[in-house]
Amino acid sequence: MSQSMQFVSAADFKARSREVVSNPHLRKSFRGAMDYLMTRRAAQFESPEVFASMRATGEAIRQYSLAHLPDLLEQLESRLTSLGVQVHYAENAEQANQIFLAIAQQHQATRLIKGKSMVSEEIELNHEMARHGVNCLESDMGEYIVQLAGERPSHIIMPAIHKTKQDIAKLFAEQIPNTPYTEDVDELIRIGRNILRTEFMEADIGVSGANFLVAETGSIVLVENEGNGRMCTTVPPVHIAITGIEKIVERLDHVPPLFSLLTRSATGQATTTYLNIITGPRREGEKDGPKELHLILLDNGRTQAYQHESYRASLQCIRCGACMNHCPVYTRVGGLTYGTTYPGPIGAIISPHLQDLKVTQDLPTASSLCGACGEVCPVGIPIPDILMQLREAAQHEAHAGELPLKGQGQARGTLQSLAWKAWRIIYGNTMLYRNFLWLASRFNFLTPPVQAGWTQSRTPLKPAKNTLRDMLKKQYPH
Repeated sequence: MSQSMQFVSAADFKARSREVVSNPHLRKSFRGAMDYLMTRRAAQFESPEVFASMRATGEAIRQYSLAHLPDLLEQLESRLTSLGVQVHYAENAEQANQIFLAIAQQHQATRLIKGKSMVSEEIELNHEMARHGVNCLESDMGEYIVQLAGERPSHIIMPAIHKTKQDIAKLFAEQIPNTPYTEDVDELIRIGRNILRTEFMEADIGVSGANFLVAETGSIVLVENEGNGRMCTTVPPVHIAITGIEKIVERLDHVPPLFSLLTRSATGQATTTYLNIITGPRREGEKDGPKELHLILLDNGRTQAYQHESYRASLQCIRCGACMNHCPVYTRVGGLTYGTTYPGPIGAIISPHLQDLKVTQDLPTASSLCGACGEVCPVGIPIPDILMQLREAAQHEAHAGELPLKGQGQARGTLQSLAWKAWRIIYGNTMLYRNFLWLASRFNFLTPPVQAGWTQSRTPLKPAKNTLRDMLKKQYPH
């Protein structure tokens, strides 16, 4: 558990992609899993018209929530405070981890049990707590598996989707004391469940994420299938929930339409096993629930996306993973290749705000722009359009009066800038242009066979022996 699980750099995306693409075993595993998920999702929507109607509702709710985000956050904080919930704001991952550590130290806690939370992955909570002697154990089975392996989740819904039962059997036999090797899936689940049951009872603090926050009632909504989220939020005496500031909705009746879209798009289920609505800590006379409840609202670059109208739509995401399942790039390279918490198309448009556009510049280009991600998004995020905008932003500085993104314009290197300046000079002067064409056509044998990224998948560009002007003069001498 003490093994570092920090991100590999998103800047190494291309190199890791080549490794995965050359691994037929991984490609076959991902392809089968994605086909299964796409089939299940399609079966949940009666017709394209039904999906379009449901999506229009979900999109309208998310856009309304974002349009009123500052006011809703104030309303949520006021309501939570009146319920006895302690609300914390964290500008970045460091501040969020400091809040976690302060609460743990206040309660002399050494053991945290955590339900599935991608935001906690975003701040590297497990690793940071381990640095201070606090063990944070994953209770979601997929998260538990990748934690044992010292890896990051490869999918936001199914963290261990890249693992086979043989991989898990070997991992359990090596990492869990007195565990025999078995490939029986039910037995593997039983082994993990027995370990986690004890941890729920002995943990000092339970940690969770939040699928939705309801400003009207001060409720934290959790969607899950395994029951570990309910255990984490009811058994330990202290519960800490962490989520992004964008997860808020105004009213409780905004949750059902989004819940219906989330479950159908994520796992192909009409409904999940558990829908938890947590409204405040344990009250007098209640038999379960935490005595103390904290909510950490994380920014970590989200306000940057919010400030730009062209990028704000990325915050509509309800983390269903449908765009990943349908993406021809993700299904070939897998989530670990991206080097970010959120892989796939949605990760490509969110990660530049959470990290830096210079570091993540390759992610928006990791797309065929087929449009599948935008078509299946249950809340209507125009992912292909945002990918194109980020590609341009990576190459160009912000215009005057425009708010720049972190790392904007830094993807263009010195050589590239010089090449475009030369092109502008040559093509902007008639005499230079004609002389350039004459030289290029006569000395085309000097064309280099390797031309940066162009020749990685294409034949070299080589000037023709005769220019169009020369050919026209020869055919029409007068």
